[in-house]
Amino acid sequence: MLEILGYIGALFIGLVLGITGGGGSILTVPILVYVLHLNPLIATAYSLFIVGTTSTFGTISNFKKGLVVPKTAIQFAIPSVIGVYLTRKFVVHHLPDVIFYFGAVQLTKATFLMLIFAVVMFLAAYSMLKPPKKIEESEWKTKGPVIIIIQLFFVGILIGLVGAGGGFLIIPALIQLAKLPIKKAIGTSLLIIAFNSLIGFMGDVQNIAIDWTFLLVFTAISITGILIGLRIQQYINERLLRKIFGIFVLAMSILILYEEVFS
Repeated sequence: MLEILGYIGALFIGLVLGITGGGGSILTVPILVYVLHLNPLIATAYSLFIVGTTSTFGTISNFKKGLVVPKTAIQFAIPSVIGVYLTRKFVVHHLPDVIFYFGAVQLTKATFLMLIFAVVMFLAAYSMLKPPKKIEESEWKTKGPVIIIIQLFFVGILIGLVGAGGGFLIIPALIQLAKLPIKKAIGTSLLIIAFNSLIGFMGDVQNIAIDWTFLLVFTAISITGILIGLRIQQYINERLLRKIFGIFVLAMSILILYEEVFS
């Protein structure tokens, strides 16, 4: 029964990823951990492969519609890809099993990763629920390319830690910095997410044993979801969907915090 729920979740991940260009990937780790009971370290690695492969198929579909800007995607992807790969290769798998002790309480690596993930989910929900803010171009000019590159690098580190695609961080940057319209920002973000996730997963391949049968079946279902999501995208109110999904992600983040802190 739990396995069936997990595969239904895979379809839902793809649907939301196809419709919004980000957000669906934030559900992958909770489904793998709390529904299918995978270790969080394994779950974040699997999530990178699932999200990366699913986003690749979404990118192909969007490219045919002229909704992908490859040059912008590469410019944005390079700093974050480096951050993702280095984090998965040299940081995540080398964290101690117990991060620290505080009296009788100990913080394990698994709990640490899930707590970071819950915070990221909370930020993602906030990003989806807050009213859109018009940012003047002059505000971004003061940052300069070096600051932007550093920010994208740290986005990559965050993606590497939690195994999510980071669309909720990338899409606003594409709109505000690259001046892309929302549809092209969504399409281009999927290409960046694919780069980040699959290259990050390469940092895991040598460190963990992978159940390829399960991973490929779960990914295939998620790909089906994203293809359906891309088709129905034009028929729904995206702003309303993001608000509903934002509330759902917010509730999930609170549940994860409760589960990890009090259970």
